[in-house]
Amino acid sequence: MLKIAYDPIYAHPLPPGHRFPMLKYELIPEQLLHEGIITADSLFSPNAVDEATIMLTHDADYWHQLRDLSLSPKEQRRIGFPLSARLVEREVRIAQGTIDGCQYAFEYGVAFNVAGGTHHAGSNWGEGFCMLNDQAIAANYLLNNKLATSILIIDLDVHQGNGTAEIFEREPRVFTFSMHGDKNFPFRKETSDLDIPLPDGIADDEYLGLLKDTLPGLIEKHKPDFIFYLSGVDILESDKLGKLALSKEACKERDRFVFEQCKQKNIPVQVSMGGGYSPQIKDIVEAHSNTFKVASDLFF
Repeated sequence: MLKIAYDPIYAHPLPPGHRFPMLKYELIPEQLLHEGIITADSLFSPNAVDEATIMLTHDADYWHQLRDLSLSPKEQRRIGFPLSARLVEREVRIAQGTIDGCQYAFEYGVAFNVAGGTHHAGSNWGEGFCMLNDQAIAANYLLNNKLATSILIIDLDVHQGNGTAEIFEREPRVFTFSMHGDKNFPFRKETSDLDIPLPDGIADDEYLGLLKDTLPGLIEKHKPDFIFYLSGVDILESDKLGKLALSKEACKERDRFVFEQCKQKNIPVQVSMGGGYSPQIKDIVEAHSNTFKVASDLFF
């Protein structure tokens, strides 16, 4: 069964007067239910991750200031919106949803978080609408509980996973791979174990060629026993922030290739959805929904 972390708080965390493209978090599960890709039993609502697990990844002082809503105005501006208890609750539920997804991935091969992909959050900072790094928290949870010994994080969002790179820069058990727009946010990049910076306007064939030339070798060399996949759809030509030029068909083929690699090598994979900022919400929802559909076709 395809298992998907989803909670209504994913879509409605912001105070009045602050807009952000959160509607997709409601519409994706609705679309999948409408098309019969999933049933209501596929969706689960996560609890809040515990503080000890958060602090395997994030500095205690940063977490306590985030929890207590006492980050400085400058730190809040870096995040992109003012703190609230509801926003922090959203983050801790997303992080637990990704951890829970790992458990389902061990059972079913693949599992999803409708939200997540908060890869700009570093060990002691939040940035770019990210406050806690859900996949980093889950990766450290797996390592700490001896559920995995070698982890590969595949970040194919259009923006570099700078927070993830910083968190694991001295952790040899986690290999960070980010393929992202070279001239896009964040403008101060961190160093992943492997970065592939992409030129503006790169299109389907070149993008897919780079991915297909790279990923099998990474898996063969590092032999991960767990994979995290950040499947942002801000690589689309229609995306207003992305600067790349991929079609929906190529985005879907990207997902198919990643999932085929995981399934062929029997490596469980947890998927967080990451970014998507096309002007038409239907384009965002369709592209994200395709990721779920491809996984459903391959694994179930």
